[in-house]
Amino acid sequence: MIRIGQKVTIVSKRGKELVIASRRIHAGETCDVRLPVSEMYTGEPIYLPIRVIRAKKPGPRVFLTAAVHGDEVNGTGIIRQFVFERPVALKRGALICVPVVNIFGFETHDRYLPDRRDLNRSFPGSAQGSLASRLARTIMTEVVRQCDYGIDLHSAAEKRTNYPNVRGNLRDPAVRELAEAFGCELLVNGRGPEGSLRRAACDAGCHTIILEAGEIGKIEPAVLKVGVRGVQNVLIHLQMMDGTVNPPLYQTKVFKTTWVRAELGGLLRFHVAPGDLVRAGQPLATNESVFGDARSILISPADGIVLGMTTHPAVKPGEPVCHIARPGKRLSLIRKALAHEGEKSPAARVRDDLATSIAVSPIKSS
Repeated sequence: MIRIGQKVTIVSKRGKELVIASRRIHAGETCDVRLPVSEMYTGEPIYLPIRVIRAKKPGPRVFLTAAVHGDEVNGTGIIRQFVFERPVALKRGALICVPVVNIFGFETHDRYLPDRRDLNRSFPGSAQGSLASRLARTIMTEVVRQCDYGIDLHSAAEKRTNYPNVRGNLRDPAVRELAEAFGCELLVNGRGPEGSLRRAACDAGCHTIILEAGEIGKIEPAVLKVGVRGVQNVLIHLQMMDGTVNPPLYQTKVFKTTWVRAELGGLLRFHVAPGDLVRAGQPLATNESVFGDARSILISPADGIVLGMTTHPAVKPGEPVCHIARPGKRLSLIRKALAHEGEKSPAARVRDDLATSIAVSPIKSS
């Protein structure tokens, strides 16, 4: 975990001009830029709104992106809260904020683009490719390649929720440092799928992590707090802002996760919630008939932490129910750390908030 006084490894494109959509952003300037990305059927241009904050002193450049999947609006809320609802006092470097990347899906409350392509499988893109490929290329050229670091904000897929976790290639020292500084309890290792923004950004030399938190179609208060705190932590760690990094009660790296899937059709009675610590063999959910008769009990395959869950109780065989993270740190040490938290701690608030989408009840005694 990042500690106060620890050496910070910083790279910087400080010697380069900062130009987005042919607009030069000067040192000490804050401006809103409209980046043209496509055209409507009427021939009118389609723009992405971008806010650029550049300090007077040179330093690292960081991008914040959200709604790469158009229905994942928690990230949009995080950027709005952090940037648009209060002044950001950067003492060096630059912050490039793109609160909505997939403007097409955002307009229709859809994960995908109009051609049904997944933008987060289309990077680095091509200027002569599909709509998704062209949009990806524009983001790479105008935003990513101008930055040293990136934070891409995501939520779970439809009918699921994720306990806040940071994902990135933890074997890359600069990415690992960024992930640790963000301040989530769970750091999940992975380069990202082929065509994902974070993978393409890292390949282009921009060290990038993602936050996975909450559900689609919502701006959840607890997720908002986690995201805003995390962005601020990163900027303080990079010495772009004054302040003190706010660390979590515990932090552990996760190199393996497991999905527990339904074996039978039915309705689920959940026994755990996102963020809960679970033991191997512990019941996660009971699969019942529509009349409440137990058909099977889904159990945890290992000691771990509930990383994500379905929010839809009706399942068919093979459908995902519970995502278990296998932490590198022993659960006994994590429990010891959590024993010191109060009911109003950030970790407790986010667990309680995410659990409102899931009816959790104890397992019925036989």
